[in-house]
Amino acid sequence: MRTHCDCGGAAGWPVSSLMVPPNSFAPRVAAVDSGAPSTGQSAASSADTHPSRWRMLVLLACAELLGMSLWFAASAVSAQYRTLWDLSASQSGWLTTIVQLGFVVGTAVLATLNVVDIVPAGRLFAAGALVGSASNAALLLAPGFRTALACRMLTGIALAAVYPPAMKMISTWFRARRGLAVGAIVGALTVGKATPYLVHAIPGAGIRPVVLTASVAALLAAALVTFGYRDGPYPFPPRPFSWRLVADIMREPRFRLATGGYLGHMWELYAAWTWLPLFISASIIAHQGHAGGATSIASAVSFAALAIGGAGCIWGGLVADRRGREWLVTVAMTMSGLCALFIGLTFGMTLWLVVPVALVWGFFVIADSAQFSVLVTESVPPHAVGTALTVQTSLGFLLTMVTIQGIPHMAQLVSWRWAFALLALGPMAGIWSIRRLARLVSN
Repeated sequence: MRTHCDCGGAAGWPVSSLMVPPNSFAPRVAAVDSGAPSTGQSAASSADTHPSRWRMLVLLACAELLGMSLWFAASAVSAQYRTLWDLSASQSGWLTTIVQLGFVVGTAVLATLNVVDIVPAGRLFAAGALVGSASNAALLLAPGFRTALACRMLTGIALAAVYPPAMKMISTWFRARRGLAVGAIVGALTVGKATPYLVHAIPGAGIRPVVLTASVAALLAAALVTFGYRDGPYPFPPRPFSWRLVADIMREPRFRLATGGYLGHMWELYAAWTWLPLFISASIIAHQGHAGGATSIASAVSFAALAIGGAGCIWGGLVADRRGREWLVTVAMTMSGLCALFIGLTFGMTLWLVVPVALVWGFFVIADSAQFSVLVTESVPPHAVGTALTVQTSLGFLLTMVTIQGIPHMAQLVSWRWAFALLALGPMAGIWSIRRLARLVSN
């Protein structure tokens, strides 16, 4: 089995970094046509040394935070939309689900046409942020629910050009510390997605301030990348268009198993992010017996629970680079799965019990996310990295639609105490898939 340059390319280390840190490997054969230096040194010996790498990481992290604030711009004010348009809980859930659908459509098109491996990633990112900003702002002009859904779907399509390209972009600057670098990007987008809840927690902040803040942030993201970004010393080589590229990627068993772990992760992640605010609000009302202040408190707690995931991603990147990705994924998924099982038991209790569980869940539910992307960069040829990342995210976000729509029905059937328990199935499946990948690589 090939575990050197032909399976990782610009990744700079083989997939066997699942089990041990990449820097502990003996010198390896230098990557061929992978963006590695042409002097013949091994990936192990060529550490990240470019003086601009940290500046680019900060720039891209800021851009990703600003751009991804569009994602939950409508979800954060779903309570106002429910009142404005007399929506049911299931309909308000579609304000998030339709973004997922748009993202799936966008990533499917980008992957099929190999766009992320043909068009410069910086230009793609900026274009996506601009379109997303405009379509999100158009939400304020929507006369009704259906028009709002169309705006949200277009926003999701645009964000397909913001999220996967950013992971490819930062990977051109890091090899030895790629787990940390991609973790920082995913951490930034996590905080960005939480930002609308922070704005909504401000007393009196309604639909317009929340939506406009996100649109302005996306404009700033486009400007940052347009005027400040350039590819790093480990660029991924472009390739001509090929209809077969997606099929070639799907035939790679390491890609399938890495994506299997990612699907388990996504089964849980977005349903938790979407419905945790409503769970917290309903819990506060059940505890105090009235709705006074519940919305603002729930928004503040929800922001904290989502934003703490940014720290989780940094921690996950550091740990994965030192102890291996299998260990990190197993710990993170075990903890998040336990939180999914037991957070419902805190329903209606004091916030001193609800908040700690929500924060622990928010930390671990996203801590392993970046590592699935890193595993994909290590499992396919370098010319296919952009398309492979796009395929992976497309499948993952398609799956999220099932659990986002399923949780409110579970809440009706078994109450909030056990509704989130359904999500624990994802971490169980994810751990199984990543352990199979580790065994495949070790053999």
